[in-house]
Amino acid sequence: MILNTAGGDVEAGLAIAEMLSSLSKPSVSLVLGGGHSIGIPIAVSCTKSFIAPTGTMTVHPIRYTGLVINGHQQFDYLRKMQERIDQFIYSHSKISPEKLEKFMFTTGELAQDIGTILIGQEAVEAGLIQAVGGVKEAFKELNSLIPPKSED
Repeated sequence: MILNTAGGDVEAGLAIAEMLSSLSKPSVSLVLGGGHSIGIPIAVSCTKSFIAPTGTMTVHPIRYTGLVINGHQQFDYLRKMQERIDQFIYSHSKISPEKLEKFMFTTGELAQDIGTILIGQEAVEAGLIQAVGGVKEAFKELNSLIPPKSED
C-alpha cells in the first residue's frame, strides 16, 4: 500500500485501515509524500510500515466543517469517532496514547490549527511507523514476509 494522501473521509479511511489489518496475507505500507489525518490509521494497518525520509504525517484530531444541527449529538459522535481512530492507531503501532494526544493537540505548529507534522525518522521515533525506507525497502520487506512456496 503506497500512501500519498492529505486524508479525507474518516469513515471510509478507517474502513480501509480495518480491511488492510485483517488481510490473511502479509502487507507493507509506504508513506511517500504524505500520510496525513485518516491516512495515519491506513499507514499503520499493515504488517510492516515504512516512511520515506522526506515523507510527512500530520497528526491532528478530527476536524469538522459545515452546518451542525444537533450540537450535543454531533459532539458525542465526533468524540466516539476520535476514540475509534485513536484505538486503532494504538493497537497497530507503538505510539502511546499520551504521545498521540500530545501530538494531536500541539499548538503553534500548524497555522490556525492544532496538530503536529512528523517527518520521516520523527514518525519512526514517535512509534507511529516502523522504519524509514523507500520502494526498494518496502518490496524487500514484503518479499521476506511471503513464505517460500512448498514443492510438492
